[in-house]
Amino acid sequence: MFPAPQPVVPSLQARVHPDEWQARLELAACYRVFALLGWTEMIYNHITLRLPDSVTGGEKQFLINPFGLHYSEVTASNLVKIDVQGRVLDGSPYPVNPAGFTVHAAVHEGLAGAHCVMHTHTTAGVAVACVQGGLQQTNFYSAQLHNMVAYHDFEGITIHAEEAPRLLRSIGDKQAVILRNHGLLAWGHTLAQTFAVLWTLQRACEIQLATFSMGQPIVVPEAIADQCTRDALQFNPNHGAGQDVFQSLVRQVDRQDKGWRV
Repeated sequence: MFPAPQPVVPSLQARVHPDEWQARLELAACYRVFALLGWTEMIYNHITLRLPDSVTGGEKQFLINPFGLHYSEVTASNLVKIDVQGRVLDGSPYPVNPAGFTVHAAVHEGLAGAHCVMHTHTTAGVAVACVQGGLQQTNFYSAQLHNMVAYHDFEGITIHAEEAPRLLRSIGDKQAVILRNHGLLAWGHTLAQTFAVLWTLQRACEIQLATFSMGQPIVVPEAIADQCTRDALQFNPNHGAGQDVFQSLVRQVDRQDKGWRV
């Protein structure tokens, strides 16, 4: 049959820990938000979320998208639960893309605060990742990321675990990452905070792409950029760490389709 029918996963709400169900809802909503924003790459790329210890008993377990589905098809129940080696733990009929989880596993395993990891191949993000100098200090959004962006050199398709130590050295403690010749990555203590970091990085790249197509940009002075980063509150847990912005986008998703809640 064409197209091939996809496996139907019945609702897991009554079969999993309440905290796991909440994590599933949050992550499924995020995939739909990415689809809404156009941050998709066919069936590729990933957003991963670590399950809380109340669910796992302290073991590192994660939720990831079912490989083969578009982000607009992701639901709370068809998300796949895996361990740090990428092994499926919940009997899902869907596979996991090993090339995708290699990077995420390295970040989750190597950075204690990385409870969520997001990776995109947006046109603006990849374009900035492909130019010498990367993100320039020339706009309102890049100024809010002063000294917050790490860079990692391109080593090919991310399927080799031996790249992990080099990736972690490149990242250090910076939550916004430009993977040279590849794309964007963000990590954070919560999904909403990670989204806020990635959204700001993505927006900075979009504006840089437009600006540099028009002529010579106006550089933001170092001192002003430093002040902008200190004054920016969207990443700060004391100010919601992006939760209000993320929830507003989830409401937009709900107005279109609430099927992700299944």
